[in-house]
Amino acid sequence: MTKLMRLKEVMEMTGLSRSYVYQLMAEGDFPQSVSLGARAVAWVESEVQDWILERIAQRDGGVETQVAN
Repeated sequence: MTKLMRLKEVMEMTGLSRSYVYQLMAEGDFPQSVSLGARAVAWVESEVQDWILERIAQRDGGVETQVAN
């Protein structure tokens, strides 16, 4: 089952600020949000988790981590 996360959860999970999440998205360096309506967006939890694992892999020597969905 795919879980969607609102911005507050994304910020708590990543430790990033709201503005930095949107900056990284604009640069193509963070998962894109999913529109839920006129004024609501969310992120796919597994995509955010994969992004975190990629940061850890880069830190640990550039080895890509593949996550089974």
